[in-house]
Amino acid sequence: MNATNPEQSTVESRLRITEIFCSLQGESRSSGWPTTFIRLTGCPLRCGYCDTAYAFKGGEWLSINKILQQVEDFGVSHVTVTGGEPLAQKASLELLVALCDCGYEVSLETSGVVDISSVDARVARVVDIKTPGSQEQDKNRWENLHALNPSDQLKFVICDRDDYEWSKQLMDEHQLQQRCEVLFSPAYGQQPATQLADWIVADRLPVRFQIQLHKILWGEKQGV
Repeated sequence: MNATNPEQSTVESRLRITEIFCSLQGESRSSGWPTTFIRLTGCPLRCGYCDTAYAFKGGEWLSINKILQQVEDFGVSHVTVTGGEPLAQKASLELLVALCDCGYEVSLETSGVVDISSVDARVARVVDIKTPGSQEQDKNRWENLHALNPSDQLKFVICDRDDYEWSKQLMDEHQLQQRCEVLFSPAYGQQPATQLADWIVADRLPVRFQIQLHKILWGEKQGV
């Protein structure tokens, strides 16, 4: 990977970064792959199940070239840009382009409350739909549904049975499984994973059940 060519990004562009680290991807279709994570600082939401509240504030301002150099140093091909809410920083769009130009397999984890239509088409977008249990349901940007393509994924974090039924109804109303792959994930410490799996199997629901692999391996530890 060539991450140091100054023509691939604007040197003056900077982003506020909470952490850059290498771990196993714990979610989405690339679960299990060694991945470099770029966690941007700041988020407009305060979801009840949030596990990255430490990324709400602070962070370090880094140029895109500096970020690319750190990513290159980890030496893996998968890169995930996450947060907080990465799209809350406008320069994140430029970062995503630069990562793709360097040849990485790039994914974006976004809350779904910011416009995703300008994200580079080479990026696999993992877009949350905020359920009632998140306490941020009214922030969903429904226009994002029309910007989805088959390479994207929609993620529902399920907090309880009411969330499950609400999500099923939304899938049916918008035929979401026809737009892209749909993920159902149990809210860590709230919704028993086995129970959610049983509901999905009983309903033959056309979704991918996912569990946070990194928490099974390392618990609620920062930087994994």
